Amino acid sequence: MIGRSMTNATQESNQAGVDTGSREAINVDGLAIQEEFPQTRPFDEHNRRLVANVHPADWVNPTPSGRYNLIVIGAGTAGLVTAAGAAGLGAKVALIERALMGGDCLNVGCIPSKALIRCARAAADVRDAGEYGVRVPEGVAVDFGAVMERMRKLRAHISPNDSVERFRDLGIDVFIGDATFSGRDTIDVGGVTLQFAKACIATGARAAVLPIPGLAEAGVLTNETIFSLTELPRRLAVIGGGPIGCEMAQSFARFGSRVTLLEVGPQILGREDRDAVIRVEKSFVRDGMDLRCGVNIESVVRSGDARVIRLQGGESVEVDQILLGVGRTPNVDGLGLSQAGVEFDNRVGVKVDDRLRTANPNIYAAGDVCSVFKFTHAADFMARIVIQNALFFGRSKASALTIPWCTYTDPEIAHVGMYAKDARAKGIAIDTYTVELADVDRAILEGDTDGFFKVHVRKGADKIVGATLVARHAGDMISEVTVAMAAGAGLGTIAKAIHPYPTTADVIRKAGDAFNRTRLTPRVAKLFETLLRWRR
Repeated sequence: MIGRSMTNATQESNQAGVDTGSREAINVDGLAIQEEFPQTRPFDEHNRRLVANVHPADWVNPTPSGRYNLIVIGAGTAGLVTAAGAAGLGAKVALIERALMGGDCLNVGCIPSKALIRCARAAADVRDAGEYGVRVPEGVAVDFGAVMERMRKLRAHISPNDSVERFRDLGIDVFIGDATFSGRDTIDVGGVTLQFAKACIATGARAAVLPIPGLAEAGVLTNETIFSLTELPRRLAVIGGGPIGCEMAQSFARFGSRVTLLEVGPQILGREDRDAVIRVEKSFVRDGMDLRCGVNIESVVRSGDARVIRLQGGESVEVDQILLGVGRTPNVDGLGLSQAGVEFDNRVGVKVDDRLRTANPNIYAAGDVCSVFKFTHAADFMARIVIQNALFFGRSKASALTIPWCTYTDPEIAHVGMYAKDARAKGIAIDTYTVELADVDRAILEGDTDGFFKVHVRKGADKIVGATLVARHAGDMISEVTVAMAAGAGLGTIAKAIHPYPTTADVIRKAGDAFNRTRLTPRVAKLFETLLRWRR
């Protein structure tokens, strides 16, 4: 167990935010927690409640008895789903977490970021209210402290789902501490050795760093520390135009920061099609962002309270804070993987086959530590594969998953399956159907017409191989296409499904109608004309 202690009474007072006379003990413990886990700053009543759920200081590790069916290392999404699913099926399970239960998603990823994005969208809606005949005389005034407190409050509210207590009540032995493989079927944690029949590595990933001279010395934020801010940076530079960088850049611009987004590549969101990215870039410009692609950073220097980013070519950008959002690095260090016969490297992470087995056939991996699909929902479904294959002789394959994703900018970009370039690379001939939101009644009424739905099908057929949707709620809408692909239903089937009118999702049905119209070839049209003439 990590060396901190707190009485139950003090822990309860932390959860409730009540002063019971133990304030000195609370403060001392709070300082230790914040030192070890900066994402818990500020240590207010909400973060105290969060910590009490996901890393309780008075937790005592259980005493193991006998060999476990499954030991899971890491209590992020992949680890939690694996442990809970296995225990629910009757397995004897141990779950080990060194930091905060819930992993990135709860603590420094999906949950806090989407809370901020919602507030940023509210600010933009107020700013743009005049377009709808709604006058806001005083303009937009963002209380950044209140925005961040709302995030902390909601994160704490959700945290019981991932809590130590909940997983203990599921019959799982929960260990807090550093896990290290000591052999091919043993793991050491907190001075105790655990034996397993099967194990799953689900340690996730952390924010990647760049070797830019002076960056570390100047001070830099990542997704693991930005949610601890209590004051809005007047000037913010975001290095990296991936999903994390773009989502946070737009949000902080809408809060009132002067944001400069620096991307080394030719465009932000380099994986996405250019026509989709253009729509997001237009929105960024409208939000007042300074978007610079194709730039190289030579160095960063501290100048008083400011940071000066020196670019190649002699130009520089002076800001108050820097957010680094350049991808993820798998957490493979310190696990003793070589001792267990598990192959890995620091770039790819743990190496697995299509059934998520490592080089040690009794050890599996799931989630960000082993996958290029670093999404919570991907980790969830990879965990289900581990349960089937590790415990029940399953033969499920990760390659069989249909995995959508979404970048939660405004508008959002959601995608599933192949891009056109992927199809070309694989020699798959396709037909592409595109419907603009400007042709969808509900989008017109909402004032959200700068988007589209684009779907690729096998040439001459309606089998969907991929789709991209750009819309304010694209992430909610793309699931219709994902379900169709997973079920083997074609674009023609989507066209037959009655959609409520008016909805923005009607853009997907319209693409189905566009496909159906291609079936009316000149020859078929001539036959229909002849038949109808005969029936007059």
